[in-house]
Amino acid sequence: MSAIAAQEPRLNEEITARECRLIGYDGEQLGIYAVSEAQRIADEQGYDLVEIAPNAEPPVCRIMDYGKFKYDQAIKAKQARKNQSKIETKEMKFRPKIDVGDYTTKKKHVLRFLDAGNKVKITIMFRGREMAHPEQGLTILERLADDLKDQAVIESQPKMEGRNMHMLISPLPAAAKKKKEAEKQEDGKDE
Repeated sequence: MSAIAAQEPRLNEEITARECRLIGYDGEQLGIYAVSEAQRIADEQGYDLVEIAPNAEPPVCRIMDYGKFKYDQAIKAKQARKNQSKIETKEMKFRPKIDVGDYTTKKKHVLRFLDAGNKVKITIMFRGREMAHPEQGLTILERLADDLKDQAVIESQPKMEGRNMHMLISPLPAAAKKKKEAEKQEDGKDE
């Protein structure tokens, strides 16, 4: 039996217990029945007998339309996935000797990522002799943090890891709320 099938409840003839506590289609407790008798009652009503609590003593079985139940569960799961927001972490790489034009271009990209509601990992890459002057990289990170203080908050302070220096910034909560409101307005226009 596969791992996925093990998560599914047993139904009808798959139920191995001799007796079960039976719950009717409308949710009413019917009492303790032999599984064969419970199966007969479910068949008469045109529904499935589903073991919903196999570890109880005796196991709990319910009379239900299992296909409809599975369909409703799938719809709820899809709706839950649709409503959850996924925050991505984007990365922007800088060099310690970056020029003003390149800095402003990369800063605009970082702003775009933040406006989209994503976190941004800023990486300063050091090569060769640049490793002797990590303060240059720290200066760039501090300058960037100062330039973005209205749109972002520093989530993790700058730290050295090997030849790279990292800093994680995330959008301000107010900016994230504004983005969600804009998405809701766009969804309203589509309908």
